[in-house]
Amino acid sequence: MSSPFQRRLVGTIILVAIGVIVLPDLFDGKKKHYQEEFASIPIKPELSKDVEQFEIQEPVDFDAELPDEPVEVTIESSPTEPEKETLTIVEKKQPQPQPSKVDYAKSAWIIQLGVFRNADNAKNLALKLRKQGYQAHTFPKDPQPGDLVRVAVGPDVSKPDLEKQLPKLKEITGLNGQLLKFTPLNP
Repeated sequence: MSSPFQRRLVGTIILVAIGVIVLPDLFDGKKKHYQEEFASIPIKPELSKDVEQFEIQEPVDFDAELPDEPVEVTIESSPTEPEKETLTIVEKKQPQPQPSKVDYAKSAWIIQLGVFRNADNAKNLALKLRKQGYQAHTFPKDPQPGDLVRVAVGPDVSKPDLEKQLPKLKEITGLNGQLLKFTPLNP
């Protein structure tokens, strides 16, 4: 059987457990519950029935023509007669644009490596050259089936710099490149 010491120990544990669990609830008093306050937004406001309605009118088409050149209007009045005003119309003539005197054919150079019937071969060669650090391009950019595609390196304004690249390009591609003048309007 159990000894008196064991019974006292069990009784003490039960009393302590009741004190820890039940007594805080007794001494707390009324519990306050906090709830977040929020404002709701109405879905759709009610509209009054006496809302004004307007008729949408069709635009009016005027038969007016503007002059080809800008017109300047000045109003002149003499200091002695303030009521009388005269109207003078002055037309400004704009100068004709001069054709560009820059000769683009002499400004830059490219190295043409080859002309290919297969566009995929040309694109692969240009990609290989770009990976090697060269500025390689294909012309035209989006070829149609059957079109010839050129592969070129450049453009560069320095012809001697491009001439120095020719042997390195021959080692990489096995193609003899030609040095040509670059025209940006028709590459």
